[in-house]
Amino acid sequence: MTDERSAYDEKLESILRTAAQIFAEKGYHQASIRDIARATGVSLSGLYYYFNSKEELLFLIQDHAFGTLLDHLERLLDGVAEPHRRLRLLMENHLRYFVANTAEMKVLSHEAEALTGDFRRRVNAKKRRLTETAMQILQEIRPAGDLDARVATFAMFGMMNWLYNWHRAERDVPVDRIVDDMYRIFVEGYAPDNAAVPALARETSPGEERPSIW
Repeated sequence: MTDERSAYDEKLESILRTAAQIFAEKGYHQASIRDIARATGVSLSGLYYYFNSKEELLFLIQDHAFGTLLDHLERLLDGVAEPHRRLRLLMENHLRYFVANTAEMKVLSHEAEALTGDFRRRVNAKKRRLTETAMQILQEIRPAGDLDARVATFAMFGMMNWLYNWHRAERDVPVDRIVDDMYRIFVEGYAPDNAAVPALARETSPGEERPSIW
């Protein structure tokens, strides 16, 4: 029975990985189950042995991705008390997973609103666990509350989650350097040590046009 379950899980994981690539390339709404059948070499009836609908397939991709992230993170953080080390491990876990699973990363970012009902609730519950873990760590690092922990948390995830838009393994620095640089930028800031940072006006001068960010 264990061997049968292992074979089932391995096949399902293979289908999820291929389906994530199809959804990443075509978009969830444009892709069809026939596309996935062709790419996996599994018949339509064979695919429906693993899921009942395209939405359930999307749910399984997202649920597996967030579940993997959380499982790995909980193992890494087990027994680690120092908050800076915990933050570094969280960022490393996130970035390493996303570099190795670019298609899943794109699906998580682009198709977050495609799920409905219980599928969305279950995925959102795992997102909240990940977010709350990060927020708790950041509050431990800066307990005074002079920076909003929610702003800091989503700023950090925004920086990391944008990776799929620009990272190219063949020309960019290795993942170890990406982890180092993003951790340092987020925790220490971008300016060199002991740099004099000028005070910047919060508002543009009267009558001056605001520059476009684009």
